[in-house]
Amino acid sequence: MDPRATEEPPYQPTVIDNAIYRDGERADNPGSLADAFERLKDMPGSMAWIGLYRPKEWELTKLGEEFKLHELALEDAIVGSQRPKADRYGDTLFVVLRAARYLDEAEEVAFGELHVFVGPDFVITVRHAEAPDLQGVRKRMESDPELLRQGPQAVLYAIVDAVVDGYAPVVAGLQKDIEEIEVQVFSGDPSVSRRVYELSGEVIEFQRATAPLVGMIHGFIAGAPKYGLNDELQSYLRDVADHAITVSERVSSFRQMLQNILIVNSTLVTQAQNAEMARMTEASIQQGEEVKKISAWAAILFAPTLVGTIYGMNFDFMPETHWVLGYPFAILLMAAVCLVLYMVFKRRDWL
Repeated sequence: MDPRATEEPPYQPTVIDNAIYRDGERADNPGSLADAFERLKDMPGSMAWIGLYRPKEWELTKLGEEFKLHELALEDAIVGSQRPKADRYGDTLFVVLRAARYLDEAEEVAFGELHVFVGPDFVITVRHAEAPDLQGVRKRMESDPELLRQGPQAVLYAIVDAVVDGYAPVVAGLQKDIEEIEVQVFSGDPSVSRRVYELSGEVIEFQRATAPLVGMIHGFIAGAPKYGLNDELQSYLRDVADHAITVSERVSSFRQMLQNILIVNSTLVTQAQNAEMARMTEASIQQGEEVKKISAWAAILFAPTLVGTIYGMNFDFMPETHWVLGYPFAILLMAAVCLVLYMVFKRRDWL
């Protein structure tokens, strides 16, 4: 066996950015995560901000060893598919966020998972999707040294704020989709039911992403005295919480609207089916009336045909054929039978 097959791959994580900040300014750009850890020890009062994009399992394991991250938090970051939450392990806060973005061409919502490790002197982001744009968050913070000087908690605020702001286009896109569905429902589009169910699934997933945020942010605010959040940062967090509440309320209203649309669509489909059944029933009744008329006239016409057929057999021993009144009697018999049948059918509304 090739011994190289068991060798550990070189530690080259997918690092988007790796920087050391001091007094609100970028002070160093370490070449590796191990270097970043060493710089933190050599630069008291500094903060490391490391951004990773879709790292492999062994990369996260190495990261945990360098920054003493709790194994349960690492396990959640490796496994993924976590609900939004905030768990504290000693001095490290582990936050899971569900970012979302609206895809115009596909008219659907794409969800992504973001894990954030916040320590006393570091922030590590593990991004598994395109959203949110953390490079934009970093540029915003670097352009505001006063805010960045407040440390890892300020960076966490900026990340949460970016995630919540990213929900606005999604809300607008879902609102547009619901309006289009309403038009489809009242236009009688048969494919609308499937679209409603698909959109309902996206709204439910969106609700799962947004609903826990309000409590999470309020938890950050409640822990402000313990973890050194100043009044300004608390005000920023309250503003984000207000936005999150607005989004959560809109998403809840979307879900109710879709349920109402399903009810309306079901009612309209039932009404259309009932109208079609009524039309078919009316047509069947009309057809039955026509059949009764045809049957009645056929019976009336059959009577003289039967009499004529009997007396047209030309047997030698048929007394009536040699009777002087035979012909008038046959004509009178046929007329009488036809009249009786006509009166019977007329009385029963067949004619």
